[in-house]
Amino acid sequence: MITRKITIQNPTGLHIRPAGKLCETAMNYRAHVAFRYGENNSEANAKSILSILGACIRSGDTIEVVCDGDDEEAAMEEISALIESGFGEAIH
Repeated sequence: MITRKITIQNPTGLHIRPAGKLCETAMNYRAHVAFRYGENNSEANAKSILSILGACIRSGDTIEVVCDGDDEEAAMEEISALIESGFGEAIH
């Protein structure tokens, strides 16, 4: 299992389009992909758009991405790059 803390750069946070892109990307991997957030370290399943949206992540929030499985390193690299890029064109 690997983890990485990342600050959300997208100005609108994880609304429907970035959440969909995150979910779509996470589904490409066999590893369990999730993120922890908030004061209570709640966990959201990155392969569930409802779980992502339910986290209510805003711009400037820091999340801890968690990847666990055979392809965890590849999953972490792609998901981290996606989040750090502000989700590219997914923000519009």
